[in-house]
Amino acid sequence: MHSEDVNGKVLEHWDCDDLEAAMAAGEVVTIDVRTPQEYLFEHIRGALLLPLAGFDPAFLPEGGDKRLVFHCGSGVRSRKVAEAWLAAGHDRVAHLEGGFAAWKAALKPYTGTDMASGAPIRVNANTD
Repeated sequence: MHSEDVNGKVLEHWDCDDLEAAMAAGEVVTIDVRTPQEYLFEHIRGALLLPLAGFDPAFLPEGGDKRLVFHCGSGVRSRKVAEAWLAAGHDRVAHLEGGFAAWKAALKPYTGTDMASGAPIRVNANTD
């Protein structure tokens, strides 16, 4: 992970290992800002969907004792959402650098779609 100053606030760029460890420890709320279609086709298990098109930081509650980590397909949309979150008055937020593409390239587990049946399947899962 590395951090960046954005107008006096902190934008953290997490890698896949950072996010996987924080999710396993129950320390984060992961928010997928891709489209509903992208999410339904494949997504990080446990990530909540809040598409960029409808993102309004006023309607997103604080993470409480958990950190918010945004992600998208490549890291571009999640960075935009993270910057909007900071501009709305919050001091710190994180996003997944490289997005879901990096997650898949790192062979992290996710929920995909069985193309033969259309059913959800676990991909790269060590255990279920």
